[in-house]
Amino acid sequence: QVQLVESGGGLVQAGGSLRLSCEASGSIFNTMGWYRQAPGKQRELVAVITNNGRTNYADSVKGRFTISRDNAVNTANLQMNSLKPEDTAVYYCNVQRFRGYTRDDYWGQGTQVTVSS
Repeated sequence: QVQLVESGGGLVQAGGSLRLSCEASGSIFNTMGWYRQAPGKQRELVAVITNNGRTNYADSVKGRFTISRDNAVNTANLQMNSLKPEDTAVYYCNVQRFRGYTRDDYWGQGTQVTVSS
């Protein structure tokens, strides 16, 4: 059974920084990423990284957030700089493993990020 352990959320003032980490059990995953969900809004992609280092970011976080991964310890990190109040949300780690035409999808429990103005 895959387990995802998230850490690093918290409260920060606008303009500050936070670093989220997600450690996954099991074998290497094809993609590791972060999603977020603000109150009353749908869950949205923040950033994703493939096992060969290709990244994709939401337009709203480009230039401010950086996703990285360490395959040796099966961990993905999200460095969040220049945080804005609109970044406030619960952030969820997501990992995916592709097997032929199927995809295994796993989610973390979520970590709260609150940015005060």
